[in-house]
Amino acid sequence: MSQSRLASCIPLPLDNKVLSSVVEKAKDWALMHGVGMRDKAHFSKDTIQIAPFVLLPSPFPRTEFTKAVDLQPVLNELMHKVSHDDEFLEKTLQNALEVDDFTAKLYNIWIKVREEGITQSLSLGLFRSDYLMQQPDSNRIKQVEFNTVAASFGAITSYLPSMFRYVLRQLGHGELIKNMPENRALSGLCSGIIEAYDMFGVPSAVVLFVVEEVSYNICDQRFHEFEISEKRPDIMIYRKTLNEIYEEAELNDKKQLVIEGRAVAVVYYRSGYEPAQYPSQKEWDARLKVERSSAIKCPSIHYQLAGTKKVQQALAAPGALERFMAEGELRSRVRDIFTGLYSLDFDDNGERAVEMAIADAERFVLKPQREGGGNNLYGADVKEALLRMRHSRERAAYILMERILPPLISGYVVRPNAAVPPSLCDLVSELGIFGVIIGNKEKIYINRQVGHMLRTKLADANEGGVAAGLGALDSPYLLDL
Repeated sequence: MSQSRLASCIPLPLDNKVLSSVVEKAKDWALMHGVGMRDKAHFSKDTIQIAPFVLLPSPFPRTEFTKAVDLQPVLNELMHKVSHDDEFLEKTLQNALEVDDFTAKLYNIWIKVREEGITQSLSLGLFRSDYLMQQPDSNRIKQVEFNTVAASFGAITSYLPSMFRYVLRQLGHGELIKNMPENRALSGLCSGIIEAYDMFGVPSAVVLFVVEEVSYNICDQRFHEFEISEKRPDIMIYRKTLNEIYEEAELNDKKQLVIEGRAVAVVYYRSGYEPAQYPSQKEWDARLKVERSSAIKCPSIHYQLAGTKKVQQALAAPGALERFMAEGELRSRVRDIFTGLYSLDFDDNGERAVEMAIADAERFVLKPQREGGGNNLYGADVKEALLRMRHSRERAAYILMERILPPLISGYVVRPNAAVPPSLCDLVSELGIFGVIIGNKEKIYINRQVGHMLRTKLADANEGGVAAGLGALDSPYLLDL
């Protein structure tokens, strides 16, 4: 099937002289406003380079954007309920646990803290639900995944509408700015951390960011710190790796997590979502120590388990949503965003899914229980992997998802150290909507949508993670189709 195309916000291609001039202006704007990352090839704490971005905002249907925004609080609540349904999580994850050591270790921490008695019943969720437009379905949005841990780029993408307004004015199209939605993701996400801090109720407490040993995506993380410090100068923020938490943090007799003599109110994970971030038992011991504590976790261990791909697949199964949502329009709207998701367990349904994918591998994506990008398999790799795993329990660690075919967009991707002017390329865009939720099993105290991001990649690229070097930052230009 040939892919349809959405029209760019202005006629393309641009004249090379005009293009080169506006690219240089945009790159300087990006550097001077923190749209940057550290260079993985030549790392230095003293320098940043531009994060990849698209020169012009990418078209997105206004109705579908509004739908995604309106649905976010509904999805926040759904995932909150899932995370507190012990029976559902146990049943959904049981087969994956036998073959996925990483998920099993997270699960074991969850079991251990439940058996001991949960010290902190409140959880903070800074979630992001990601969507692609499905071309054969009139460009309606379909959910790619739901991120419950380290949902990144809320900070940097909050600045992008200003950059695109500047670029459009430089190109003589200031009249188009009205079609660009404001984005207050940074402010909204930080408000969630501040509200959780206040609910902890210890004025001298601190907020702890759990970070990687080396932080390449430093701007996105630091902007959160700067925003919180500006809004609430009384809140001190510490940055620690899991290894440093193991070495430096302790639990006092009140089960408070104490670092440098101060209780931790909120633990915000920007690391801890993939196996490489737990290179030794020390990191796992640190994670258990945090979960045992009275700190409000973002995410709690059960929020992280609820964000696994097996849970996403299970919720799309017939009858699953009925467990968590009453019959009505909202449940229908949630079901409408699901695409085909299939279990690969060793049962009749799993066998049928394997046969279907081997017969027509291009239609599917094979997904493990991971966040962070770069983990999925596509096309011929799907067939090869399933043939290899067909009779192995390893396959239960994956789910099968129907591949979403989004419309094409023409545009320019601006990358660090790349040739100027850039070439006109075919692109596709993925929309992410951020949400904040705070609650426990009995009550949800805060639940709202707080902003968005758009990641755009080359149309022939399978993955689109910006931090992984595969996608580019973008912002939606809303179309009335």
